[in-house]
Amino acid sequence: VTPERRQSILKKSLCACFFALTSHTAHHARSLVAPIRNGAAGFQRVKRGWVWNQFFVLEEYMGSDPQYVGKLHTDLDKGDSAVKYTLSGEGAGSIFTIDQTTGDIHALRSLDREEKPYYTLRAQAVDINTNRPLEPESEFVIKVQDINDNEPKFLEGPYMASVPEMSPVGTYVTQVTATDADDPTYGNSARVVYSILHGQPYFSVDPKTGVIKTALPNMDREVKEQYQVLIQAKDMGGQLGGLAGTTTVNITLSDVNDNPPRFSKSFFHLRVPESSAVGSAVGRIKAHDLDIGRNAEVEYTIVPGDGGAMFDITTNEHNQEGIIILKRPLDYETKKAYTFKVDASNAHLDPRFQNFGAFKDTATVKINVLDVDEPPVFNKPAYVMDVYEDTPAGTIIGAVTAQDLDASSSPVRYSIDWKSDMDSFFDIDPVEGTISTNELLDRESIAQHNISVVATKLSDPVLTSRVAVTVHVLDINEFPPELASPYETFVCENAKMGQVCYGVFLPPASLCALLAFSVATLQALMRVDFSATVTCQTLRSLAVLTARHCFMKCLICSRELSCVHCKPPVN
Repeated sequence: VTPERRQSILKKSLCACFFALTSHTAHHARSLVAPIRNGAAGFQRVKRGWVWNQFFVLEEYMGSDPQYVGKLHTDLDKGDSAVKYTLSGEGAGSIFTIDQTTGDIHALRSLDREEKPYYTLRAQAVDINTNRPLEPESEFVIKVQDINDNEPKFLEGPYMASVPEMSPVGTYVTQVTATDADDPTYGNSARVVYSILHGQPYFSVDPKTGVIKTALPNMDREVKEQYQVLIQAKDMGGQLGGLAGTTTVNITLSDVNDNPPRFSKSFFHLRVPESSAVGSAVGRIKAHDLDIGRNAEVEYTIVPGDGGAMFDITTNEHNQEGIIILKRPLDYETKKAYTFKVDASNAHLDPRFQNFGAFKDTATVKINVLDVDEPPVFNKPAYVMDVYEDTPAGTIIGAVTAQDLDASSSPVRYSIDWKSDMDSFFDIDPVEGTISTNELLDRESIAQHNISVVATKLSDPVLTSRVAVTVHVLDINEFPPELASPYETFVCENAKMGQVCYGVFLPPASLCALLAFSVATLQALMRVDFSATVTCQTLRSLAVLTARHCFMKCLICSRELSCVHCKPPVN
C-alpha cells in the first residue's frame, strides 16, 4: 500500500473509530463502589468507579505524534491531581504509555493488526501521596483496529484446469480462492468478491465462491484448444476503493470424439509391380481425424468386391495410415488393374455425437499392375524322353518349349547346362529347342540321363529359367544267349526214351535262339522240347530230353533239383 493510500485509509478509519469509541464509552461506562473507612463510626459505602472501555488503536498509524488511544478515569479523581494512574501488562511502557495525571493512553509506535490483533493490560488508580490503591487493579484490552491494508491474494495460482469440449453451459471447470489478511470480523476489509477481467464470454465465475463454469455452448477444441482467463478478487465487497488481486487460470478443452475420419480425396491411384512379394506393403492411404489420442484411432476395411481376395489393409498405429498388403501373387498378363473401396471408421465411438452423422468415410482405390520382365516359362514342369541305345548321333529324341509371357514377347534361346551333361551326350537346337544325341548311347553303361535345359530371354539374357529333362535309354537285342559255364551230364545206359536228362537255363528273351544249340552229333540221342520246363526260384529252364536215365541241375544256383526216373516222353 502506498503512503498516500495509507493516509487515506487512516483518515476514513479514524472517523469511524472515534465515533465508535465515543458511543462505546458512553454505553459501557460503569460505576465502581468500594468501601472507605470513616473514622470510628465504621465503614460507609461510597460510590466510585472506573470510566473506561475496550480501547482501539488504528494499525499502521503514520502520524508524527504518538497516537491517542483513550483515557482512564475514576470517580475518585476530583481533578485536584491527587490520583495517579499506572499501566502494566503487554506493551506497557514500550508500546503504550499513560499520563499519570490525566489517564490519557497513547501508542508510541505504529502497530500491525496482522502481527498482533490486541494487547491485554492492567490499570490502577493510586493515591499520589501515599501510593495507596484507590481502586482494585482492573484489566482491559487495547484492540488494534484493522484498516484495509492487505489486498486479496491467490496463494495457489496460477491455476491449470481442463473441461471437455462441447460441454453444456454451466459445466464446472475449477474453483479459485483468494485470502485477505485483514480482519474478517470488522467492516468489509476482508470481504472478497470475484470477477472475470479476461475470458468472457467463454467462462463465468461465481462472485462469492470463485467457482468457474463454462458460459458458452459447443466450444470446439478443434477450433480453439487453450483459454487464458484472468480472475480478480477485490475486497470491500467489490466496492470502489477496495484492494484487488488477480490470478491466471489456464483452461484446456479436452478432446471428445466429435469428428469422424475423413479421406483427403475420394480416389487413390496406386501402381504396383507384378513382381511384388506376397505379404509386402504395396500402398498407403490415410483418413485424417481432427480429434486426438484414442478418439483419432482409425480402422480401415476393404469393402467386399474386386480387391478383397487380392489385398488386405491394416492400420499403422503410429500415424494412423492404412497400409495395403498383397495377399496373392500379381500377374500383369492375367489381370492389369484392380478397383475396390475402403472404409475408414473410428474405433471408439461416443454415442453423444452419433446424431452428427455416420462416423466413417469411403474412398475408392485403383491399383494398376505394372509389367515386369520375367524369365521364360516352360510349357511343362519336366520332360521325359526315350531313345534306343546305339541310336546314331544327331538323332532328335524330343523337344522343349518355353515362351516369354511378357507383353514384349521376347524370343527365347535354349541351352544345356554343361554341369548336367559333362560327357556331352546330347545337343539342343538353341532356337527350336529340339534335343538330339551327340554320340552313341549304351544302355548297359548308362540306362538314364538327367540333364538341365536353360531357356534365356533374348532381350534380357539375365532372365533365365530351367527345366529337368530325363532321357531313358531303351535296350535292343544285341547279344546272343550264352551258357554261363561248360556243362557235363550223364546218361544212364538203361534210360528210357523221353526221360529228362538235364536242365539248362536260358533268358526268356533268348529262347528263340535255342535251336542253334542242337548240334548234329547229338540229334541221334536227344531232342529239344520247348513245352517242357523245370523251374528253380520261378526261373524258366529248357528241358533237354534224352532216352536215358539222368539227373537235373539249376544253372543259376547249381542246386540239384531231383532225380527223375522213368519219366515218360513228352510229345
